[in-house]
Amino acid sequence: MERKTKVAAEDGKQEIMITREFDLPLELLFKAYVEPEIVAQWMGTKVLKLENRKHGAYQFETSDPQGNVVFRANGVLPEFIPNQKITRTFEMENTPASAVRFPVQLEYLEFEKLTDNTSKLTMQIVYKSVELRDQMLKMPFAQGLNMAHNRLQEIVNNLK
Repeated sequence: MERKTKVAAEDGKQEIMITREFDLPLELLFKAYVEPEIVAQWMGTKVLKLENRKHGAYQFETSDPQGNVVFRANGVLPEFIPNQKITRTFEMENTPASAVRFPVQLEYLEFEKLTDNTSKLTMQIVYKSVELRDQMLKMPFAQGLNMAHNRLQEIVNNLK
């Protein structure tokens, strides 16, 4: 089955471009990125902090069934324009010593109205180096993102 979330990476560049069209009005798509309860559902993580404003911050945490934290991420939002744009940093806090350590990355999220009932998300993720970007692409990153976006579509459909 074809993935609805498209991930493109040009050779020699430090970025990944991600696009996804949703069968959701723009306002609902944006809400899925800023409402802690909705974010927690589609990302499958705990939202510890989500300050949706310019210079705000966020922190997410995922635990295994035994309660051990397996993933923690945080960042700041240098830019926040409702229903249009979120610019944020993304940093994994607790990667195991055996894992690749990814420095802070920069994410540009742009939200676009296509019709009254459809919208588009475009994400540009910038890495510190081409090598780090390429390491990310070797992980099941695209598959996981597509699955998360499918959950987002399903969860937010139930809010309509």
